[in-house]
Amino acid sequence: MRDLFAAVVALGLLAVAASLATTLQMYRRHRRRARDSERALGRTIVAEIPDANDLTLFSEDDSRFYYGELSIDKDLIVAVRVLINGAPIAAYVSRRHPEGADRPPTAFDDRPEGIARDRWDVAIEAVNGTTLVQCGAIRERVSQELARTVFDAVRREMVHRDAN
Repeated sequence: MRDLFAAVVALGLLAVAASLATTLQMYRRHRRRARDSERALGRTIVAEIPDANDLTLFSEDDSRFYYGELSIDKDLIVAVRVLINGAPIAAYVSRRHPEGADRPPTAFDDRPEGIARDRWDVAIEAVNGTTLVQCGAIRERVSQELARTVFDAVRREMVHRDAN
């Protein structure tokens, strides 16, 4: 009887392992298709940012940045800021848009998340509105690196356009 019970448990564990492996493969295919579709549109992937259910791609082409389904025209960007817990810690303001220098620093209300966690975001301010790229609150500097990558890509493009 004991051997029969052990065999049933072993088969159950094998079924769970096979299910997890299949789910992981489907998830990898889904991510690969998303990256391939971005590349097919002529976009370069800057970062893959985790959200509640999936990863959101932050990408760019010659004229726009893309954050998921949102697009941000590079010529209309006035400023970019790194926010930690809603407060700006680093910024770059375009010289091409003199009205941007008078803008107050972007700040978003801090959202209580239970235990204290540093939430990293990037605010991309354009003439037509502000886009908040939510990089998350993952420990071990993952969110910080994502915010830095997005900020550096936008700042680099703004510096290039300011020089021209």
